Amino acid sequence: MKPWLLPSGIQRGLPFILPDDWTPEQALAVVELLDDLRERIWAHYEIPLHELLRDLYQPTQTTDYPPTDTNEPPF
Repeated sequence: MKPWLLPSGIQRGLPFILPDDWTPEQALAVVELLDDLRERIWAHYEIPLHELLRDLYQPTQTTDYPPTDTNEPPF
């Protein structure tokens, strides 16, 4: 069986099985709950989350640029 690919990248841990007999209203209630939870967490940890995301996804800075020849045209 192929492992599920989660947005977090986590591939192990406790399995969580969703009931397959939810009504659309029940599924929407869970989605809204998760949205509210995400919003509350974001509101409380906004600055540390921004800093962490910046550190995680900031491109690495390198200064190993090839030398430029000033006698060559720029095209």
